[in-house]
Amino acid sequence: MEDNYDWNSRIVTATAYNSLAYQTSDTPNITAFGDSLKPGFRYIAVSRDLLKLGLKHNTPVKIEGLEGVYWVKDKMHSRWKNRIDIYMGIDVKQARQWGRRRVCIDYGIPRP
Repeated sequence: MEDNYDWNSRIVTATAYNSLAYQTSDTPNITAFGDSLKPGFRYIAVSRDLLKLGLKHNTPVKIEGLEGVYWVKDKMHSRWKNRIDIYMGIDVKQARQWGRRRVCIDYGIPRP
């Protein structure tokens, strides 16, 4: 996978969220892109300003402090800037432990 992308880095604020109605909407398992969220998968939401930098739907993202590759599956409210929200299923305790952090992310832009 690595060879199919040009990788860029950026420092962002990272928070965490769960697929629970009080945190999202009355359809907490459906993203703004129309994807279904499933606990156990590595997904993130991005602030809309990051969409313009190439962090579009299904972009692979590596997050400092976490293992593996996460995928852009959701977008955040327009009030947020330079921010990602890490999907943590229904584990509210895990999301609260993560809190809010400044992290470096690497994101892949597909090569032509």
